Amino acid sequence: MRLDIVTIFPEYLEPLNVSLVGKARAAGRLDVRVHDLRAFTHDRHHTVDDTPYGGGPGMVMKPEPWGEALDAVLASGAGDDPVIVVPTPSGRPFTQELAQELSAARWLVFTPARYEGIDRRVIEEYGARLDVREVSIGDYVLAGGEAPVLVMVEAIARLLPGVLGNADSHRDDSFAPGAMAGLLEGPVHTKPPEWRGRTVPEVLISGHHGRIARWRRDEALRRTAANRPDLIERCDPAALDRHDLATLAELGWEPGEDGRFGRASGRVEE
Repeated sequence: MRLDIVTIFPEYLEPLNVSLVGKARAAGRLDVRVHDLRAFTHDRHHTVDDTPYGGGPGMVMKPEPWGEALDAVLASGAGDDPVIVVPTPSGRPFTQELAQELSAARWLVFTPARYEGIDRRVIEEYGARLDVREVSIGDYVLAGGEAPVLVMVEAIARLLPGVLGNADSHRDDSFAPGAMAGLLEGPVHTKPPEWRGRTVPEVLISGHHGRIARWRRDEALRRTAANRPDLIERCDPAALDRHDLATLAELGWEPGEDGRFGRASGRVEE
């Protein structure tokens, strides 16, 4: 996969040289190219922003340098069309599902902005002929889009073949499709079996794979109900087995007439 990132702070992307992403780059599985937006300006101050039309606080990133930068990146693609990813608080939420979708692309171009964002005409210009995704990593505002790019690249890169040491590692991730779809991952443990008087749950050292799988699913249901009740509300009762339903009932959740889970009357989750 090829990744191009256009930014006014190339040094912000240095973490892409370490850990799994760095190893994937060194192994040739990930081709990451970082471009300095200011290299596409033509004044002595390398200006990339200006005051907004209509007034208001803050500055807006100018369309000219972004247009030149994106044109140059696109021209280097030998005829391929990339997916352009625009980090913005007003975009579609970035989820594990979207990470998997983007991991199937051959080429991604990220446009992390600063100030009040990029002149809208840039998004319209390239959106008219390319797949442009406006994506948010959460309901909060950062100083710029570089941190979201780091988040998205790591989430996407670890799904690429050969990036993780164990190809099955991401199958039980929180939000991953499959048996644990829509649930948070439960707690994990490793050696030693006792630490500061706290022991590993007996089931995990029992060697009984069926009981272990059941325990992990129950714990996933419990953690999801406690930390992300909105995910329980979206669960399809028909996709759960009797044990799942019993566990959720113990936690105060029952399917309603509308087919969605809700708090059982008179029950309060501990």
